[in-house]
Amino acid sequence: MTHSDSSTGRQPRKRLNYGEGREALLSAAVRVVARGGLRRLTYRAVAEEAGVTHGLVVHHFGSRDALIEETLTHTIRTSLSTSALEPGTGEVADFAAGVSDMVTADPDIQAFQYELLLESRRRPELLPHLRALYDEYFDATRRELTRMLPAGADEALTRLVFAALDGLVLHQLVFGRPEVTDAAIGELRGLLRLLAAGHADPDTEGGPPA
Repeated sequence: MTHSDSSTGRQPRKRLNYGEGREALLSAAVRVVARGGLRRLTYRAVAEEAGVTHGLVVHHFGSRDALIEETLTHTIRTSLSTSALEPGTGEVADFAAGVSDMVTADPDIQAFQYELLLESRRRPELLPHLRALYDEYFDATRRELTRMLPAGADEALTRLVFAALDGLVLHQLVFGRPEVTDAAIGELRGLLRLLAAGHADPDTEGGPPA
């Protein structure tokens, strides 16, 4: 049985195989950034969070930039698998199901992404990686909207729907109250049902003809 060093409060160093160690370090990097921002992301901070040696982090990633890039890739895989953006059924009732549970279960991975979004205003070199992440989200959203809506979904509608979900995730992350998230998503589904039934036209609703 492993146990913490009672005199320091630190976790004992672990011996991990290559794949397991890499995943553990990526998850640790997410937690470090979620709590302290990108400025706190160092080899030493990740090693301490994961309970491994500093040298193991260097061995796996080689540079801080590589660590950032691979952690972003890790968040793409994790977020898309749990985001509920593309259940694949084409049923409005299934769209975005479980979003509030996703935030409750893993708030750090959501906080990591928002931290990097803010950091990209100061570090433009992060933008290509963040665009790649959000392009994955947009594509998944558009594919599912196209399954649900007879007229399909253009870029503007896709971004509107995704922005609503993204904002709800951020609000729950900061303010809590998952029931508010669930209620708002219920309203969003109601609007999508109107579009699917042909009761509203996103090109003309809410304004006079051009």
